[in-house]
Amino acid sequence: MNKSRIISSVPGAGKLVLGAAAYTVCTFALAVVWHVLLFRESYEAFGYFEGEPDFLVGLLTIVLQGILLCALFPMLKAEGSSIRRGFRFALIVGAFFWTSHVLAFVARQEVPGASAFIWMETLYLALQFGVFGLIIGLIHRGRNSD
Repeated sequence: MNKSRIISSVPGAGKLVLGAAAYTVCTFALAVVWHVLLFRESYEAFGYFEGEPDFLVGLLTIVLQGILLCALFPMLKAEGSSIRRGFRFALIVGAFFWTSHVLAFVARQEVPGASAFIWMETLYLALQFGVFGLIIGLIHRGRNSD
């Protein structure tokens, strides 16, 4: 049995794979541009990087997040259009990521310019999860079809 036949035989698998791939591409690209290309000096000053970033581990982390988030989305029981559900879901999971990523970073170590770090990461995560909310909403238009 080939891979495409296996994926098409599992309900929702196509949307999960598509969503996880979209999450991975947009999140990894945004993370590299934001943290490494645009604001690297700021993040180095915050103590965000210790040594060189490990892009492979970062990519693996994002792939796993994409799979888990896209598996979780269909469990959301919310009213409204798929786009509205996507943004609502992204707001919830984005807020969770914000507390576990941004606040936890500031809590576990002294961060020079902590308020600037919080604002920059808040903006980054709002952008990341805003794009993700739109993507997951578009993928799940016609929620029951695959």
